[in-house]
Amino acid sequence: MNSQEFDQLIKKDRYQVFVFTCPGSFPFIFARHPWFVVNKRGTISRWEVLFRKNLNNTSWGHLHKNFLPLFLGIEIVPFINVFHHKAKLLNIIEGDENSTARKIADFIENSKENYPYCDKYSLFGPNSDTYGQWILDNFPELKIKLPWNCFGKNFKPK
Repeated sequence: MNSQEFDQLIKKDRYQVFVFTCPGSFPFIFARHPWFVVNKRGTISRWEVLFRKNLNNTSWGHLHKNFLPLFLGIEIVPFINVFHHKAKLLNIIEGDENSTARKIADFIENSKENYPYCDKYSLFGPNSDTYGQWILDNFPELKIKLPWNCFGKNFKPK
């Protein structure tokens, strides 16, 4: 998806949550990395968990807001911010002021206070997949499933 295609999906008078995935960084390109793009009536942000911590002033441990462009996949090779995977749009949730889309957008924005693993990251979880599944588990009525190769989606604390 390129920026022009993405821009055509944005409805500035609506609430929208976009669920994206892309391959993981080398050597884990067989795995998928999910993230969310939130549109609150024209105010747009990207939310995800990355293996690196505190990358900018909108990072809370491993949880990051707007570290990468909205629709761009993560780096193919870690720490080399030149080549990125292509994003795949998994789903779009949209609605008005009183919709599930608004509730999800608020939930994601509040995840900096509520996500229990902001300061933990591991290959098999908690990781980016755990975060994505945590968001989706809080809205089971959506019936959105992360791909099978989001290996951290089934992480359960011991």
